[in-house]
Amino acid sequence: MTAYLLLFASALVAATILPMQSEAVLVGLLVAGDHPVASLILVATVGNVLGSVINWVLGRYLLRFRDRRWFPASDRQLERAQGWYHRYGRWSLLGSWLPLVGDPLTVVAGVMREPFWTFFALVTVAKAGRYLALAALTLAWI
Repeated sequence: MTAYLLLFASALVAATILPMQSEAVLVGLLVAGDHPVASLILVATVGNVLGSVINWVLGRYLLRFRDRRWFPASDRQLERAQGWYHRYGRWSLLGSWLPLVGDPLTVVAGVMREPFWTFFALVTVAKAGRYLALAALTLAWI
């Protein structure tokens, strides 16, 4: 149970703007071989998607604070992110698993008022696909 909680927490935090590597935790648990692979992938996916949902919610309500000094992005940065999202659209959420750009992308999706269920479906496919690929590579290597 502790391993699942550790994996869930690392996946959740990794999907937010805080730095964390859930992949390392997943690989370690896969190599240890003490838990069913499907369960590990499911727990990692649920945690990571929930972290992205937190980002989406933050994005939905973030703009009301844009005039505050502590606001994390300038108007120019927001305009650039919104322009990028308009150009590539909701399908860009399939890249939500990518390092560096994936997490901010989920915040921008909230800012852009992407419908929740569309957001949820695309992010789930992306995050599950990443963990499935990582598990397949890991298991082929060990």
